[in-house]
Amino acid sequence: MDFMELMASRHSVRDFLPDPIPDEVLNEILEAGRLAPSSQNRQPWRYVVLKDPEQIKKMSLNSGLLGLSNLFIRKAPCLIAACADSSKGLRVNAQDYYLVDVAISVQQMVLAAWNRGVGSCWMAAYNEKAVKKYLDLPKSWRVVAMLPFGYPAEKKTVYGKALSFFPGSKNRLPLEKIVRYFGEH
Repeated sequence: MDFMELMASRHSVRDFLPDPIPDEVLNEILEAGRLAPSSQNRQPWRYVVLKDPEQIKKMSLNSGLLGLSNLFIRKAPCLIAACADSSKGLRVNAQDYYLVDVAISVQQMVLAAWNRGVGSCWMAAYNEKAVKKYLDLPKSWRVVAMLPFGYPAEKKTVYGKALSFFPGSKNRLPLEKIVRYFGEH
């Protein structure tokens, strides 16, 4: 599959097989994140990896009220908390680039995972304070996203179908709606 096909076929996965991700595949996913570009090469990303099913279940219960809506993470064989060390960040144009840097790193991980047949779901529905407390993160760290990773189950659960339908994730705006060529009328 070429790169454009890879990007077009990737989708959020919320139903996982229980099969663990082999260490070499997980390391490749993490390496893809490590190789991401960052502002002034500050590399603010920090990843907390949970592979134990009991730890993942406890994490889902300790991610705040909002996080409880994401029960599907309990069945993922791997959960990664994507964090940013804000002390390594750069602020330009009144914007904290450590958030952008981590987002780029996470997207590279998501695509590397999909390339190996591993699905994921970029999650923002959690209480950052609760997650930081549970994971005992340093004060300067921000939780940017949580990502369950695993091999997609063939059949989606009703819950998984509902979560996929709600955001309308397959709908993409056409280029004409999002691109403006400067100087052309």
